Amino acid sequence: MLRILFSPRVLVLHLLAIGALVVCGLLGRWQLGVFEDSGKPQATRDPAPVAVGTLTQPGRHLTSDAVSRQVTAEGTYDGSKQLLVAERDGGLWLLTPLDLGDGTSIPVVRGWVPQAGDPAVAVPAGKVTVTGRLQPSEATDSVQRRIRQLPQGQVLTVSSAELVNLWRGAKLRDGFVVAGAQSPAPAVAAKPVSVPPPTVSGAITWRNLAYAAQWWIFGLFAVFMWWHFVRDILRGRTEEREQKAGPEPAAA
Repeated sequence: MLRILFSPRVLVLHLLAIGALVVCGLLGRWQLGVFEDSGKPQATRDPAPVAVGTLTQPGRHLTSDAVSRQVTAEGTYDGSKQLLVAERDGGLWLLTPLDLGDGTSIPVVRGWVPQAGDPAVAVPAGKVTVTGRLQPSEATDSVQRRIRQLPQGQVLTVSSAELVNLWRGAKLRDGFVVAGAQSPAPAVAAKPVSVPPPTVSGAITWRNLAYAAQWWIFGLFAVFMWWHFVRDILRGRTEEREQKAGPEPAAA
């Protein structure tokens, strides 16, 4: 039997079956990957920066199309109201209100520092122009604050609802800006906080999942056909040997 299984003709069948199985398996895995990626957020158009006042309003929530948009904000920082946002990548965010000069302010995350005593904590004086990305207000940290007391001047989230109470007298626009650049540049700059560009929800393509299943079924069919042909060859050789051997002699 081994001689038949490793004969040139059958070896070709082995190689064809292995090749078909590998190809169908890889194509099915590729289609499965396309299916998995289809549900992930997809990059979308990233418009040029616009004035922050065109996308935010006091007392109104940010719209979904405004999230992660590039914006510019010109005004003066109010250093007396600066807060440190704790537990951010092992350090702190510098959160400072920027007075836009029209009676409203927008919270700005100026950057990241490893500790509260870092020189970058100092608030730049004078008028500045900030370019960054707009982010929605985070959920309030009132529950966490009851569990863990923070040092004075620190919060756990950038929550517009909480900032209204902490920054008395400030008319805040909803959301906050994560600064990417500032002009003029501060004497000691904090590490910029990375914010991804806008994305849109992906649409799951079930068709690719069906394609993956089809390729794997084709692979199983190739294995079935290989076994079918090999079995027929073995049967044929067995019959040939029996015919050559002739009928068994009758018993005396």
